[in-house]
Amino acid sequence: MKVLHTAELQIAEGVLQKHLPKSYKVYGFLHGINRNKPTTLEVVVDTWPDFKVVIFRPDPRNRQVPQLKKKVTYYSMDEHILRKMLTEEDAVDWTTTSFLIGGLDFSHAPLLKEVSSKRGVNNRCFTLVHLLYLPDSSHLLTPNVDSGLESRISSLNLSHVDLVNKTWKFGGDEQGYNNIKNLISNFPSCCISDGQGQPVSWILVYDYCAMGMLYTLPEHRGKGYAKVLVSTMARRLHAEGCPVYCFIEEDNEVSYRLFKNLGFTEDHSYRAAWFEFNF
Repeated sequence: MKVLHTAELQIAEGVLQKHLPKSYKVYGFLHGINRNKPTTLEVVVDTWPDFKVVIFRPDPRNRQVPQLKKKVTYYSMDEHILRKMLTEEDAVDWTTTSFLIGGLDFSHAPLLKEVSSKRGVNNRCFTLVHLLYLPDSSHLLTPNVDSGLESRISSLNLSHVDLVNKTWKFGGDEQGYNNIKNLISNFPSCCISDGQGQPVSWILVYDYCAMGMLYTLPEHRGKGYAKVLVSTMARRLHAEGCPVYCFIEEDNEVSYRLFKNLGFTEDHSYRAAWFEFNF
C-alpha cells in the first residue's frame, strides 16, 4: 500500500478519467486536489503505478479532520484486492468514530457489511443514489433567462452558510456548518437572490466536484429557478474543465427528472451508495 503525492496524484487522475462514469467521485476529488483545492484526505493505492484500488481517507496530519464528518471513498477495479486492503492492510480505520464511505459501487455492499461485521462495527446504507453526468456541454438544454432574472444570479458568500446549513437535509449541526463554510469558501456556487439581495434558491459544488445541495425556499418554488441554476453551474464547470455530474437520491424523483430533462445521462447498470459505520 502506498500514499500518493503530488506528481503521482496527477498521474492517477489521468488513469481514473479512463474509468468514467463509475470513477466520477474519486476522479472529482483528484481533480480538485490537483488544482490546489483544500482537502482533509490522503490518497492510498494498493500498488504503484499499476494500481487496481484507490482509497481516499482522512489524513491524520490534517488539523481540520476533527471538525468535519469523517469520510472515506474509493474506486476499485478488483474486488479481491479491495477485500485485502480492507481486511489485511488497514486501509480504513474501522475503530474511528462514525464515518461514511460515500459514492461506493452498491455491488460492493455485501463485502463492506461482511468486513465491518467481522470487526464488530455496525453499518447501514445511508442512501442509495443515481449517478447522473453531462459528458459534453452540447447535451445541455439551456432554459431561457430574461435580463431581470439574470441580474439576480450570483455566488453564495460566507454570510449565507447558516441558511444553507439549516435547509440541507444532511446538515443542521456544527459539522454541516463547517462543511458548507469550506465549500462556499473554496468551490463554485450559484444562487438567485430576491429584491433584498437574499438567496432564495442555490446550488453548491462538493469537494469531489459534484453538484449538490440544490434548494429553493418553499415560497419561491415553481418559477424554474432550479433549471436556471443547474444549467448555469453546468456551463461554468464545463468552461473551467471540471467534471459535470451529480448524485440524486433514489426517492428524489423531482430532481432526477430535472437533471434528465436538462440533458444529463446515466449508466443504468450502475448504482452508488453512501454507507455509515459506527453510527
